[in-house]
Amino acid sequence: MAGMLYLVPTPIGNLSDISVRCRKTLEQADFIAAEDTRVTLKLLNYLEIKKPLVSYYEHNKLESGPKIVRRIQEGETCVLVSDAGSPAISDPGEDLVRLCAEAGIPVCAIPGPCAVITALSISGLPTGRFCFEGFLSINKKSRQEHLAGLQNERRTMIFYEAPHKLLATLKDLANAFGTDRRVSLCRELTKLHEEVVRTTLGEAVVRYTENAPRGEFVVVVEGAQEAPVEAITLDAGAALVRAEMEKGLSKKDAVKLVAKQTGLPRNALYEAALQDEN
Repeated sequence: MAGMLYLVPTPIGNLSDISVRCRKTLEQADFIAAEDTRVTLKLLNYLEIKKPLVSYYEHNKLESGPKIVRRIQEGETCVLVSDAGSPAISDPGEDLVRLCAEAGIPVCAIPGPCAVITALSISGLPTGRFCFEGFLSINKKSRQEHLAGLQNERRTMIFYEAPHKLLATLKDLANAFGTDRRVSLCRELTKLHEEVVRTTLGEAVVRYTENAPRGEFVVVVEGAQEAPVEAITLDAGAALVRAEMEKGLSKKDAVKLVAKQTGLPRNALYEAALQDEN
């Protein structure tokens, strides 16, 4: 390994979740860029690995990022880790990846622990389509705009939240999406006190008003339901056929179009259109 950036996911709770490949990559790196070197040192001690550590986090990324890039350009291999989970996901690592990409440096992401996918898989909510929304802004206006933009989102939505902000976030989610919207609250994933609470937003507000939340949360929220299609009568369908014919369509093509738009049976619609002419 030389002149590359490796993204190595670290356990989100249970240290034994580290993979053989992740361990081997850490062992072969020239140096490790860590969000919090103290947290990473505990993992390295657990793995019995000794490597030089450099600090790379939100408040020093503008200074530290270019230094890391220069070292990689000089032929060193860097492993980027976050405190837990996959680096570059809701994490300043995305900026380091961008710098490397701009410099033509190869970047390799190794699969592994990720709280987003772990929570989604056990949420009991639809997993076919989802969107990750990260942490909501603490700025009230930005938060409201963010949630307003999601009111018609039909995909399952995933948020991160700290325990001391959870109740306020649940109240905002309930106001935006309704108290009956289903939610799964995943707490302390892979740890000793892992817990998944499957409920509604309204019931979740009550629960955590009475019991102060503890631990880091992944909040998985059900997407909006598809708006019901209003039933349309054959008479109304016939009127639509007539309107399409007035635009220049033949009766056959007008019936075919309106049947597709309304779901009305084509034969019944044709008969209704005939009666409408008489």
